Amino acid sequence: MYMKITIEDVGQGEEEEIIIRCKSLDKTVLRLISELKAGNQKLTGWKDGTVTMIDPQNVYYFEGVDNKVFIYCKQSIYESKLKLYEIEVEYVNTDFFRASKSVILNISKIKSLSPAFSGRFEALLFNDEKIVISKQYVPALKKKLGI
Repeated sequence: MYMKITIEDVGQGEEEEIIIRCKSLDKTVLRLISELKAGNQKLTGWKDGTVTMIDPQNVYYFEGVDNKVFIYCKQSIYESKLKLYEIEVEYVNTDFFRASKSVILNISKIKSLSPAFSGRFEALLFNDEKIVISKQYVPALKKKLGI
């Protein structure tokens, strides 16, 4: 598929705009739109009374525990004020997907996958943590990975 890309300079006082013309909204286009919307958006994480701005690409997973949501990065854990469902909506059509009732996982941080008991999968992450993917979310994972 050939895609034409046109970039135009915007004059002073003019609004920047992105127009996407396509035959269909396939998963590639939807992902591009999601990434454009997210832009340079950062997550806000709290740890020991300090606020940290976190690039979503550095997030391994989000986990809900006791009505709190935590952001797990390679070596640090932060608390988020967002709810899991808000994160799920915000990052739809990106590398994040719901892995269980309490976890949203970044598939770009998965080193390997292996089948586990009762139709579940186990994901080994690049930081050597293991996350269990619930049976009901395995089809969504396979779809995201194209397997």
